[in-house]
Amino acid sequence: MIMAWTDYSSAPAPGTHVCAATGITGVHPLTVTTDRGSFPMIVLRDGDVLRAYVNACPHQYLPLDYRGDTLLSADGLRLLCTAHGASFDKSTGSVVAGAECGLDAVPIMQKGDQIVIAP
Repeated sequence: MIMAWTDYSSAPAPGTHVCAATGITGVHPLTVTTDRGSFPMIVLRDGDVLRAYVNACPHQYLPLDYRGDTLLSADGLRLLCTAHGASFDKSTGSVVAGAECGLDAVPIMQKGDQIVIAP
């Protein structure tokens, strides 16, 4: 089953504050809490580009950091699921191994020194 990030009942609305941009230097799992609930995300810096994905492995919908905080492969190119070892291209979220489909990308943008959900 393929889901879009907006299929989650807790998906934050466009314009919702995610975090400070200056704090994103690598891969950071975080939770955005709104009146819709808690929404698990991974925000990362990929060169000069900020990217975000739902922090839910499509294999079992467990957070990628379920069993540890090492979310980036040794070569720095793949996001890793600590629960069962699936891996995903960090630039696209596409599955590399261990799952049927890729990560759900969340559109973000930088406004000043803040990261927000993009429209």
